[in-house]
Amino acid sequence: MTSGEPTARPGQVIGLLGGSFDPAHDGHAHITREALKRFGLDRVWWLVSPGNPLKTRGPAPLDDRLTRARQVMDHPRVKVTDIESRLGTRYTAETLQALAKRYPGVRFVWLMGADNLAQLHLWQDWRSIVEQVPMGVIARPGDRISARMSRAARIYRFARLSGRAARLLGRAQAPVWSFVNVPMVPHSSTAIRARGDWTG
Repeated sequence: MTSGEPTARPGQVIGLLGGSFDPAHDGHAHITREALKRFGLDRVWWLVSPGNPLKTRGPAPLDDRLTRARQVMDHPRVKVTDIESRLGTRYTAETLQALAKRYPGVRFVWLMGADNLAQLHLWQDWRSIVEQVPMGVIARPGDRISARMSRAARIYRFARLSGRAARLLGRAQAPVWSFVNVPMVPHSSTAIRARGDWTG
């Protein structure tokens, strides 16, 4: 591993929050702090992606997004990283496979907002993601019902861990997922860009 990559010891539970972070905002920081508490995680890594294959418009330059993310998320147990760019992976399923090889014995948990669960079945090799790592789903404004009724939620209904048992998520065997409701912070990267507050 190069010096800029995050470090982890075998047995640690690392939450992974992926996205373009274009730009990062307080909503991302809020769900990260909640995930640390609710899912029993040792650390969270923000995977600032080179680009989102589901979005037609390219994001701001990676260095700008990393700088902003580090300003927004200043926490001793959170690492902002460009490791996807270093690994050369484009899709989440590929990233998870590469991380498993690079960090043997580390237990990863994929974190997502409920809006992402609602469209998970559109992701490349989405079943591979569910089968590889536990998933922690955090409710955001307006997405609770569509997420619970989504194709992924229906197919993997049997693998759902109750919110009360969410702290066990990182030690559970995939496929397993947990859906928790958290106090809402209604920020969005789209709204910030629309206001002209972020040019990258």
